Amino acid sequence: MSIISDSLKRIKPSPTIAVTQKARELKAVGKDVIGLGAGEPDFDTPDNIKKAAIKAIKNGDTKYTAVDGTPALKKAIANKFKRENKLNYSTDQITVGTGGKQVIYNAFMATLNKGDEVIIPAPFWVSYPDMVLLAGGKPKIVKCTEQEGFKLTSKKLKKAITKKTKWVILNSPSNPTGAGYTKREIKDLAKVLIRNKKVHILSDDIYEHIKYDNFNFFTIAQISKLKDRTLTMNGVSKSYAMTGWRIGYAAGPKDIIKAIGKIQSQSTSNPSSISQAAAVEALKGKQSFIKKRSKAFKERRDFVIKSLNNIKGINCITPNGAFYVFPSCKGLLNKKTKLKTDTDFVQKLLEKSNVAVVQGSAFGLDGYFRISYATSMKNLKKAMERIKSFCESLS
Repeated sequence: MSIISDSLKRIKPSPTIAVTQKARELKAVGKDVIGLGAGEPDFDTPDNIKKAAIKAIKNGDTKYTAVDGTPALKKAIANKFKRENKLNYSTDQITVGTGGKQVIYNAFMATLNKGDEVIIPAPFWVSYPDMVLLAGGKPKIVKCTEQEGFKLTSKKLKKAITKKTKWVILNSPSNPTGAGYTKREIKDLAKVLIRNKKVHILSDDIYEHIKYDNFNFFTIAQISKLKDRTLTMNGVSKSYAMTGWRIGYAAGPKDIIKAIGKIQSQSTSNPSSISQAAAVEALKGKQSFIKKRSKAFKERRDFVIKSLNNIKGINCITPNGAFYVFPSCKGLLNKKTKLKTDTDFVQKLLEKSNVAVVQGSAFGLDGYFRISYATSMKNLKKAMERIKSFCESLS
């Protein structure tokens, strides 16, 4: 009898973490690998946030806190929602976890029964389906095409909902595509969800501030009839370059927030007290650097898209948020190139040209690959040259 549980056998290791680790290993043995697989900003955490953490250490704020977040951080989160999203939440409608990932995991563990369905639009963040499976639920993948902007339509949502549907996940701007839902698109989805009163919405807003081309962010909890059925997840990792600090949060119905706290009380307990103090400063302090960094990301995005679209066999649409592009490599999957799948493509690219990207199939849509442009322009220029040379060598 195996010591490993049956529930763990349902899931696979994170493909994005695997690619990043592979790139690290190759670099460690002297390979000149350019890693474009990591989903984290290359900018440093702002100094005012670091100073807040140092102050917390010096003040002795090094003890256990409330399981689901300090009063100061919960208040800062409530103020953030009011200031930026015009949403009013009391502190008992807010939970803080060790990263947004834990918040989502806790939500599913707290709410899913065996056989409950969770609608997940594809392409999706790699962890959504496996979290659902671990919690005993059933991922219901709805493929969203390039022609649809990689976004869920109201027609497809309506068709996907069954009596077993408990959640639908919306991620805007999206990982892996960078696609953001417009206010009109959110309202179209809302019409379907308002009619289906037993379905809850998990809105993953982690890339809220990283947006381009005058894209106006709108989150579904802003539709009053759905606020009481929506869990809105966010965090400080992406916008504030605090991936290693591990602070995520969510606001939503009191019963779900309380249940999430119960799960957390028997797992990690509170997030780091020092990280929480830093997160308070992140949310309350100066915000002007976010636009400056988004401008830098946009310059990189534009360069990468232009470069990719000049490569025969590659096609890439322009996203309006996050720091990813999701180009098609379908034009290079044929008998002539001897590449059958997107996995073949990314493996050969790493093997022959030392560029690490992630295959689209890891995100639920074959024939594509994800590039993170959260790295220096110098690295991106080298990477684009290598990708172009690699693709040309296939013909």
